[in-house]
Amino acid sequence: MSGERFDAAKAAAPAGAWALLGCPYDGTVSFRPGARFGPAAIRAASGGIELYSWSQRSDLESLEFTDRGDVELPLGAAERALERIHAQAREIWRGGARVFGLGGEHLVTLPLVQAALERHADLVVVQLDAHADLRADYLGQRLSHACVMRRVVEQIGAERLVQLGIRSGTGEEHSFAEHNGTLGSIDAAGLAALRRRIGLAPVYLTLDLDVLDPAYLPGTGTPEAGGWSAAQLLQVLGELGELRVVAADVVELAPQLDPSGCSAVAAAKLVREMLLRW
Repeated sequence: MSGERFDAAKAAAPAGAWALLGCPYDGTVSFRPGARFGPAAIRAASGGIELYSWSQRSDLESLEFTDRGDVELPLGAAERALERIHAQAREIWRGGARVFGLGGEHLVTLPLVQAALERHADLVVVQLDAHADLRADYLGQRLSHACVMRRVVEQIGAERLVQLGIRSGTGEEHSFAEHNGTLGSIDAAGLAALRRRIGLAPVYLTLDLDVLDPAYLPGTGTPEAGGWSAAQLLQVLGELGELRVVAADVVELAPQLDPSGCSAVAAAKLVREMLLRW
């Protein structure tokens, strides 16, 4: 990673430190492929951002974290790819670090959550996303980025899923979310209620970059108009700062869809902010 900002990562770090893990998989994308190139683009774009966070007044140089590189994946075999991601994440947890996944499509969250659950049985998942991802299946396939949160719910129960930024999905997904109370609000009252609800429970935070409006991040496979600004997303992350985040990911960057490279730079900044905040 020579020349990249994330080269601040150490070969080894103390227990509880973050460990970046690239998950370059996009085998089930339903619109525009390319998220498999996300991890490499985030690392490369990190060379264009400062190590220092003005909002947090902290610096990556003072943070001990590791980068485990990318999982080598058989792109044509979803189940085998997820097994390999799970195995790598489990190894990181057993070594005492916390996993920070770099996607890749959103389906890679499933094995990362499964690995985190082995350490934190009472895990709560907080999803920042444009799409509900609650389909029972997509064109007959149960393993799809359109179904990932339904598979996660089967692992943790709907009462431990919180969804923010959702603005797209089927009628069935909308009914499921409303019936199970998974949808949250980012106004002051909504975020305060969320913090009270979660308390000190361990949290897996998954950030699908398409929660941002395409005007702010066009480089994603399934853009959805009407989304958050970059400033809103950074504010939400700040409001969630009191949560006990034990694992996280940033997914669905498709860098080739934004020739300007700005989407990858934004993703790298968000990774920096998340590493420093938790």
